[in-house]
Amino acid sequence: MERQQEIKENKMGVMPVGKLLLNMSLPMMISMLVMALYNVVDSMFVSRISENALTALSMAFPVQNLMVAVAAGLGVGLNAVLSRALGAKEHENVRRGATSGLFMLLVCALVFMLGGMTVVRAYFEAQTDIGEIIECGVSYTSIVTIGSLGLFMQILCERLFQSTGRTVLTMIIQGLGAIINIILDPIMIFGYFGMPAMGVAGAALATIIGQWTAATLGMIMNAKLNKEVSLSLRGFCLHWPTIRRILAIGVPSVIMQSIGSVMTFAMNQILIAFSSTAVAVFGVYFKLQSFVFMPVFGLNNGTVPIVAYNYGARRPDRMTKTVRYSITAAMSVMIVGTLVFHAIPNVLLGIFDASDEMLRIGVPALRIISVSFPIAGFCIGCGSVFQALGYSVYSMITSLVRQLVVLIPCAYLIGKITGNVTMVWWAFVAAELFSLILTIIFFRRVNNKVIKTL
Repeated sequence: MERQQEIKENKMGVMPVGKLLLNMSLPMMISMLVMALYNVVDSMFVSRISENALTALSMAFPVQNLMVAVAAGLGVGLNAVLSRALGAKEHENVRRGATSGLFMLLVCALVFMLGGMTVVRAYFEAQTDIGEIIECGVSYTSIVTIGSLGLFMQILCERLFQSTGRTVLTMIIQGLGAIINIILDPIMIFGYFGMPAMGVAGAALATIIGQWTAATLGMIMNAKLNKEVSLSLRGFCLHWPTIRRILAIGVPSVIMQSIGSVMTFAMNQILIAFSSTAVAVFGVYFKLQSFVFMPVFGLNNGTVPIVAYNYGARRPDRMTKTVRYSITAAMSVMIVGTLVFHAIPNVLLGIFDASDEMLRIGVPALRIISVSFPIAGFCIGCGSVFQALGYSVYSMITSLVRQLVVLIPCAYLIGKITGNVTMVWWAFVAAELFSLILTIIFFRRVNNKVIKTL
């Protein structure tokens, strides 16, 4: 009875929508900003080693992004399934969802661990013949993949807290992992306080130590504080209907986020034809844009459980208010990001000890690509609705068209025709415009088919 009362009074069904969205999203946005900070700090310290070491991290990014895509994508499916079950008061489905999510993420972590032991060197040798880049890349990527179980468990715990509206606890978990990484980076890279100088391997070790620490704290906190969702494989047996529901929402999200890895790999191949510095600029751009996109993704993570919960509770009024506020906030953040990228691109690049050549390529790159930020904010806001209501395939199609069907061919053709790396960046703006058109079409369809019929 006590547990049922806890679920009945969940704030996602009763708190005023504006306050609820702020309550749910602000901790996520703060924690995402901390995550962005440690990504930048990672590359900032590595850039002190050499530009080739920074380029190696840029080439390693697709692999790291793929791990996060799989973990976070399945987490989106788990989040939506749990929130919907909580909203509908289906207690057994809550338990099944949690244990099924744990099982799937453990399997995925094992796959990446095996990949880290076998194919990493071939991955880098397929991209470049520069020895320093290969060795730095292999060292870094092997460590973060073999130690990836911490990442998967950390994201699992975060999603369990998000599904019940406890996003402050998610912020604590993410923040702890990021802060530990930031502290350990210079110590392990350059060898302070008696530690040996390990270079890029030290950056990788700092990353996985932070993830494992956050995962451990998350498991303890979930067991003690998250009474609505029990997490245990004891007596576990596969419940295929629950797994299929998680996969139906999660796989399109995994594919959507994994497309970013394919896009980054392909763009690296296009840019390295100009110079390795162009690849380094592209990697630096991704680190910097995370300060803009991460808060919006945090907003998205706060929006999904609210929309899913109120869908389960059949409250379309709360759903539409949430969506409207979320999209407005996302676009506002993106506009600020555009203004910053236009005003001080040389200062942003200077964080990474940018050479004159990196400044020559990077300043116009940041200014041009950031033109598309507000459009991306609108599309991400709509994507949270697709994920929450089980239409993640729409987000997947939009992402596929934007990053592979439009961006890569445009970048390749522009580069070939003009021979000017500065012109290549305009492909990002063209891709985002195509994404906007598709997003509007899909959003109208979901609104008419689902939300208006409740």
